[in-house]
Amino acid sequence: MGDKVKLTLAVAEHPHTSRIRDGSIPIEGVDAEFITVKPQIGAFRRMVRDVEFDVCELAPTTYIIARAYGAPFVGLPIFVVRRFHHAGMLVHEGSDIKTPKDLEGKRVGVRAYSVTTGVWIRQAFIDDYGLDPSKVTWVVDDEEHVQQLQLPPNVIRAPEGRSLAEMMAAGDLDAGVEAAAGIGRTGAPTGGWQEVEANYPDLIPNAVEVEADYYRRTGVYPMHGTIVVKDSVLAEHPWVARSLYDAFAQAKAEWLEKLNSGEATGSHADKYRKLQQVVGPDPLPYGIEPNRATIEALEATAFRQGLTPRRMSIDELFVDADRVPARAG
Repeated sequence: MGDKVKLTLAVAEHPHTSRIRDGSIPIEGVDAEFITVKPQIGAFRRMVRDVEFDVCELAPTTYIIARAYGAPFVGLPIFVVRRFHHAGMLVHEGSDIKTPKDLEGKRVGVRAYSVTTGVWIRQAFIDDYGLDPSKVTWVVDDEEHVQQLQLPPNVIRAPEGRSLAEMMAAGDLDAGVEAAAGIGRTGAPTGGWQEVEANYPDLIPNAVEVEADYYRRTGVYPMHGTIVVKDSVLAEHPWVARSLYDAFAQAKAEWLEKLNSGEATGSHADKYRKLQQVVGPDPLPYGIEPNRATIEALEATAFRQGLTPRRMSIDELFVDADRVPARAG
């Protein structure tokens, strides 16, 4: 079979990927060097700006934007983080913002306009509540991963030296994206860039029920961590796509057995058991077909939100690993 291909992989530690990272589950034909970047967001920038790794876990919106601007790497339909996003838009106690449509004409904080959490929240609000995101002033306090990105004119930067959490506390923001602005919900500290005691209810208090209904209607199940591979690697060794996919699928299958038996414990396990009640037995579906509606929704909303300069097909964005032959020999 010949020598193994040496590849660098920057993939975060997840219970359903840990056996790949520790070598318990080998990647067929690959001599894998795992590089740990904490937080993983650091790897995002190093990949989209310098193409530093052979294989990397990226935020999916970051990947789609980078690909639209000609990045020399391609996605595999391996999504190692999932969650819904009707929750997480926080407003002031007693605010006159009662529905997402009411965000129009307001100032809303989000760490960066292209951060995937914010993109998915906007997508849900556009589809379900008729929000026009161009009528919202989006206030950001961080740079975008993809430097070629041209932001819409209604995206502005926070004043120098001020965090979004501080601006929210001072009333200079009408709302903020919890997970992407360092802004906490009612009765909790922010846990973000600066600890500011928070008293912010969720705009959609019954988000769990709304998200379950949304999934039943649309089949869209928002993804986060997305595995990408350099084009040059696949040009020389196309079977690497299949080897990676098979290893990740095996690791997930073994973890699912532990999840279903009750052996897997902790917040990660609790999260995915709750998601199983909505999406079914596999809360981390891989592959093109199980994710077609979700991929198409994210690609379409990225373009609609002014994040990509053109539309892209699934074939351009993802390699269907199921159709790639395994390594010969």
